[in-house]
Amino acid sequence: MDFDKELDARGLNCPLPILRCKKALAEVENGQVLKVMATDPGSVKDFQAFCKQTGHELLLLEEMEKEFIFHIKKRAA
Repeated sequence: MDFDKELDARGLNCPLPILRCKKALAEVENGQVLKVMATDPGSVKDFQAFCKQTGHELLLLEEMEKEFIFHIKKRAA
């Protein structure tokens, strides 16, 4: 899947992946896609709740060998 910016949050525990994601989303344009890589198992529920609360769209969630990949589309203002 195509993305516009990538965030490596591997090795970080809650709440750091979400905080870094929020900052990275502020740096991209509306409608652009942020790819986030994380290793914290709790990040799955965290990112799902974050997207639901903020209106950003979770386009893709993949799990590959204890690593989680999220593609998040920034909501339109």
